Amino acid sequence: MVKFFRRRGERGAPDAGGADVTVVARERAEAFWRRWDELLPEVAAALGEGSPQRVDHDLATAVAGVHPELTFAVERGERTPYALVLSGQANPEVRPYTDAWLAAAPRGDSLFEFHDAVPPVPDPTKVTVNLRGERYPLSEVRVHAQVDEAEGLVDVAVYHPSFEGMESAARAALTFLPLDAALGERLAADRLGRVETADREPAGAVGLLEFRELVREVAAGAPGDAG
Repeated sequence: MVKFFRRRGERGAPDAGGADVTVVARERAEAFWRRWDELLPEVAAALGEGSPQRVDHDLATAVAGVHPELTFAVERGERTPYALVLSGQANPEVRPYTDAWLAAAPRGDSLFEFHDAVPPVPDPTKVTVNLRGERYPLSEVRVHAQVDEAEGLVDVAVYHPSFEGMESAARAALTFLPLDAALGERLAADRLGRVETADREPAGAVGLLEFRELVREVAAGAPGDAG
């Protein structure tokens, strides 16, 4: 997955206040897609020329009009050349706005696909994370998972052989990035409970692909969740 840019909107939309959130969210979504139609020729040209920063400000403003807490990214698509991804960063108060935004998204677009949360990487074990100039293969990540069947959650301990001697901020990043890559933002937010960093590889730890299958099985079996 190649990320072109990701930035929090620079100018926020007003809060819904006492208004019906669903109505406000739908109105903001419709306004976004009208603006998207206006911006699309310039967005396509900027991406084709390798200059996405040219439309960064306009897109950030349009996204902030949906909700000021949203971030966005333009990435390689799975089915199309590009994907526009909006993220509420697992904030449940923002989900009505991303739901409305995705529901109103264009259908049959041959250039862009649209996601209302950061999607999982098809094969996270092929990803190498660059942190402060150092490269860390996610194929070396091992995860110990403990399922809380009553809550439908999975508590995890994450291990990477490079954790030893790593400063705390980088260690935290290398703990959470593999989980998001394997599960995607929404599944991670919905199904992960406690997340810990392991100093040593825990007994019974598995790789990211096996871990993803386990969490998807938990999600599919959770009450009131179709997976």
